[in-house]
Amino acid sequence: MATADRVRPVLEDGLEGTGLVLEDVTVTPAGKRRVVRVLLDRDLGAVDRVDAPTEPLSLDEVADATRAVGDALDAGDVMGEQPYTLEVSSPGVGRPLTLPRHWQRNVGRLVTARTADGETTGRLVAATRTTATVQVTGTAKTPARTVELAYADVDRATVEVEFARHDDPKES
Repeated sequence: MATADRVRPVLEDGLEGTGLVLEDVTVTPAGKRRVVRVLLDRDLGAVDRVDAPTEPLSLDEVADATRAVGDALDAGDVMGEQPYTLEVSSPGVGRPLTLPRHWQRNVGRLVTARTADGETTGRLVAATRTTATVQVTGTAKTPARTVELAYADVDRATVEVEFARHDDPKES
C-alpha cells in the first residue's frame, strides 16, 4: 500500500521546474481503488517580505501540474498495481496558515489569528519569514490599527471567506 510519505518524494521530483510547490498529499482507500489527493501552490521562493497579493493558480497551471504529477506516479512503482484516482488542486481558504509561505501567499486576504492575547481579524497586508502585518478595521469602540504578529505566537490562523470585498477595484 502506497503511503503519502512514499509518494511525496516522487511528486516533488515530478514538479521540479514547474514553479509549484507540493503543499500536501494524502492517499486513501476507496473500494478497490485509492484516491491520491495532491495540493499544490505557487512557489514564492526564499523571499524576505511579501506585501502584494500572489496570483492564484490558473486552471491551465493545475492541468499542467496534474499531467506532471500523473506522469511521475506512473513512471515509478510507488503506486504498485492497484488502480488510483488522482485529484490535484490548490489549498482552499479553510486550510490553516502554519508556515511563513502560507502567510506570504495570502497577503491581501482577510485572516483571523488566535494568540494567547486573543483573536485578531483583519486584512493581511504584509508577511515576512517571521511575522505577519494585519490591518484591523476600526469600530465604534476601537480605532483602526495595524497589528504585527510573530508566527511563533500564533496558535491558529485561517483565511476568512469573503463574498464581496468593499475595496475590490473589480467591484467598482
